[in-house]
Amino acid sequence: MMRIDAHQHCWQLAARAGSWPPPSLAAIHRDFAPADLAPLLAEHGIAGTVLVQSLPSSADTDYLLALAEKTSFIRAVVGWTDLLAKDAPAAIVRLASHGKLKGLRPMLQDLDDDQWIANPALRPALTAMAAHGLRFDALVLPRHLPALLQCARDFPALPVVIDHAAKPPIADAAFGHWREDMAQLAALPNVHCKLSGLVTEARPGWRVDDLQPYVAHVLDVFGPRRVIWGSDWPVVDLAGGYAAWLLASEALLSHLGQQDRDDIFGLNACRFYGLK
Repeated sequence: MMRIDAHQHCWQLAARAGSWPPPSLAAIHRDFAPADLAPLLAEHGIAGTVLVQSLPSSADTDYLLALAEKTSFIRAVVGWTDLLAKDAPAAIVRLASHGKLKGLRPMLQDLDDDQWIANPALRPALTAMAAHGLRFDALVLPRHLPALLQCARDFPALPVVIDHAAKPPIADAAFGHWREDMAQLAALPNVHCKLSGLVTEARPGWRVDDLQPYVAHVLDVFGPRRVIWGSDWPVVDLAGGYAAWLLASEALLSHLGQQDRDDIFGLNACRFYGLK
């Protein structure tokens, strides 16, 4: 089995100009480079990663692509471009020409407008993404799911993956509208879900049982062929670290057959992002 970590980050604080993470998050308030991740991948048998943007900046995307060019384990990059810009379709064509640029991610969770992704002005950019084989990583909170549903319905040829299962309110042991909204999105065959970022939504000292109802619902509505595992490193260091999340994931998926576990831990990422 080839395991893939389908969601990890790298950053340089000097390039972030005061952007997140703040100094109060001491565990991740430093530079993180591929060399910091490599020992964890080797320890846990992870063959490759998908490097995901964490700044709404074209310069950040260029930085990530440069890292990917010189780092063998980075199999794909999910970058950023201004999808509302007049030249967005041309920018998407340029980005898609890079062999490792596989997707784009607007940082929806940070935008004031919860309906932003349903804006008709995005049609040229999203059409260009679908036409040039790019994927849409949806960094959303539960309140964004209705608008994401409208977008995914309007663009059935655009592969969509919901990052971090849309960050359900695990710390409150609540569901709200998340459960129903995720089921509606899962009914669309172009929508997938990342099993990532859950431990940072849980209370400190979380247990596997705290995560289980949310993971069970994701598996139930998406099925094991559309669930993709990721670490969310280094953010995962805020809530136990890489090894703790991987062990929890293995426990949460232990009831599945070997093929289903292989799919979630790597093969689905390869299929979704077109990894080689």
